[in-house]
Amino acid sequence: MASSIGNEKPKVKDSIQPETFEKSIDNSTYYYQKFCSYLLDRRQYLGRFTRRNDGVILRLENIVFDKEELYFVIQIRNNSTLDYDLNFLNLSIETRQKGKKKSLQRLYQEPIFKHHLPSKIAVNETVRFIYVMPKFSLSNDRRVILELNEKAGERNIELKISHKYINNPN
Repeated sequence: MASSIGNEKPKVKDSIQPETFEKSIDNSTYYYQKFCSYLLDRRQYLGRFTRRNDGVILRLENIVFDKEELYFVIQIRNNSTLDYDLNFLNLSIETRQKGKKKSLQRLYQEPIFKHHLPSKIAVNETVRFIYVMPKFSLSNDRRVILELNEKAGERNIELKISHKYINNPN
């Protein structure tokens, strides 16, 4: 022992680090759930963002900016005589060019978190849920498209949201 230089101990910190990382993920999920519940209770409205198709009403109630995320508060009401089976609700950014040579390009945005997203909306039922998206802003030649798609049906709805509302959320 006398001939050894210094004393080396194995590093223990590396084995602890992944656990703390998992906890931070749980914390953000927990935060999203808490903040989403708060937003659903608040009932604040942006403006007249409503689209209808055969008794199904898609409505964007609010866009809220918090920390590094945008929260889209969405309401779907089913006034039709059939249940609405939700296939998907996509949020994409559409680039639109004005002029003779128009071209449209849609870039799908993956939500970080979905709060209370239903798979079926019964007759005369209203559901409210939230999509949490990473923060983004849009130039004035782009807009956001909320695309509601029915499983094995044709009651599909598209809601176009101007860049003004994305860049100036509540």
